[in-house]
Amino acid sequence: MQDATTAWRCLTRLAELTGWSLLLRLWPVALRIGRLVADFRSAAPSPETMARFEWKLQRLLSKVGRVVVQWTVNRLEPTEPADLPRVVFWERDAFRPKRLSPMRNLNCLFGPIQVKRWLYESMDGLQLPALFPLKRALGIVAGVATPGLADLAARLSVDFTQRQVLESLRQQNYVLWGPRTLRKVTLAMAEGIAPHQHAAHLQRLLGWLKQAAESKGPVRFALAVGRDGLMLPIRGKETYKEGATATVSVLDRRGKRLGTIYLAQMPEPGQETLSGELTQLLRDVLTQWHGALPRLTYITDAGFHPRDYFENVLCRMPNPHCPSQYLAWEWTVDYYHACGYISKVGEAIFGPGREAHSWSAKMRRWLKDKPGGIHRVLRSAGALRTIRGLVGADKEYDSAYSFLQKHARWMDFAGRRRLRLPIGSGVTEAACKTVFSQRFKCSGMKWDVAGGGVILALRVAVLSKTWATVRDAMFASYQIALPPTPSQNCYTPLKIAA
Repeated sequence: MQDATTAWRCLTRLAELTGWSLLLRLWPVALRIGRLVADFRSAAPSPETMARFEWKLQRLLSKVGRVVVQWTVNRLEPTEPADLPRVVFWERDAFRPKRLSPMRNLNCLFGPIQVKRWLYESMDGLQLPALFPLKRALGIVAGVATPGLADLAARLSVDFTQRQVLESLRQQNYVLWGPRTLRKVTLAMAEGIAPHQHAAHLQRLLGWLKQAAESKGPVRFALAVGRDGLMLPIRGKETYKEGATATVSVLDRRGKRLGTIYLAQMPEPGQETLSGELTQLLRDVLTQWHGALPRLTYITDAGFHPRDYFENVLCRMPNPHCPSQYLAWEWTVDYYHACGYISKVGEAIFGPGREAHSWSAKMRRWLKDKPGGIHRVLRSAGALRTIRGLVGADKEYDSAYSFLQKHARWMDFAGRRRLRLPIGSGVTEAACKTVFSQRFKCSGMKWDVAGGGVILALRVAVLSKTWATVRDAMFASYQIALPPTPSQNCYTPLKIAA
C-alpha cells in the first residue's frame, strides 16, 4: 500500500511538471514493460529466457527514451505563430517566422525521432539561407544527429571501422545510418573541435607543469618533446606515404611522466602542418608558464625531419621571457636506434654469431652506463678493425660507424640518466602505434588524406584526454540565448545582434 501511494505521488508530481500528455504517451510502453516482467516471472528462469528478457526490455526502454526526447524537444517552441516574436535578429540580419518544418532523418541516442521546428526567412530580400533557431539551440550535428549521438558516433569511429560503427549504432541505438551519413557526422565533429584543440592542449600542459614544479625530487622537472613518422597506405598511390606524429610530455622532479599530448598529421610534403602546430604549442606553453623554466629535452631518432626541426626551429627558438636569448633545447638521439647501429658494427667486425652478439651487448652497456660511453664504443670498434680487419662488408661498417660518430654529441646517455631524463623515444614510438597503426593499418585498409585526417583529429583528442574539453567547447560555441516567448513554458531561440 505504501509503495502504491509513493508511486502515485511520483506520477502526480511528473504530471505537474510535464502535463498529462507525456504520461499518456508513455503509458502504452509502461504496460508492455509490465507484461514483459509478468511473463518472465511466470516461467521458470533460464539463460535463454533471461537473455530474451534483457533484449526486449532494452528495446522498450529505448522507446521510452525516444518518446521523452521527442515530446520534450517538440515543446521548446510554441505551435501558434501568434506566440512567436515577430522579428529575430541573427548575425545582424532580420528574420521572421514563416512555418513549422520537420527535421528529417533526425536521430538521438535512443533512435529516430520526429521533431518540428520553426523556419525563419530573411526580411531584407537578400536571399539568405533560412534560419532554424531551435536547430542551432539544440546543437544538431550535420542536420541528422543530436549532440549525444554525434559524440557517441565520433568516439566509436576513433577505435572501430566504419562498418563496425554502423553495426553498433544499429544494434545498440536503433540508428539506421549509411556510410555517407556517418562520414558527414564525423567530419562535422572533427571540424567542430578543431578550433578548441590548441587551447585544450595548452591547458593540460600548463596544469602538468604546475604539478611537476610542485613535486619533490632530486632533479629539475622537464618538458620532453619527440616526433617520428611511419608509412601509411594512401588510396591512389603506388607506394606508402609518410605520416607524422609528435608528442609533448611533462616529467616531474623524480623523472615520472605526468602526461602526454599527441599531435599527428596525414602524409604531407615537408610535414609543415605538424611542425607549425608543434612550434605554436611549445611557444605558447613557455610564454604562459611563469614559474621556473623546465629542462627542455628533445628525444628522437636521427631521421631527416626530426633533425631538421631541431636545427632550424628548436635551436633558434627565443626565450619568451628573455627574447635576446635562445632556449636551451637538448637533443638526445634515441638509445635503441643507436644500439641497432652498434649491432651492425659488431656483425661487420665479427660476422653473425656469438662473438658479435657478446661484443654488441657489452658496448650497449657501456653506451648506457659509462660517462663518455659513445667514445668508448667508437675506440673499441676502431681498434678491433685495425687488429682483426672486417668479416663483413666495408660499406656496412663505415655506414654504421659514421652514424655513431656523427651523432656522438647527442648520445650522452649516462648523463641523461643521472638527470632522470628519458634516453629512448618510446613514448613517440608508441604514439606511432596507438595513433596510426592500430586504426590506420588494419588488413586491407587504404586511406585518402582528407578522410584519414578526420579520424586522426578525433583520435588525437581522445588519446590526449582532451576529448571532453574540446567537445564541450564545441557545443558551447553553438549555444544561443533562449528568451521566453508570450506562450508559457515555450521558448524561441534568439540572438540579438550586438
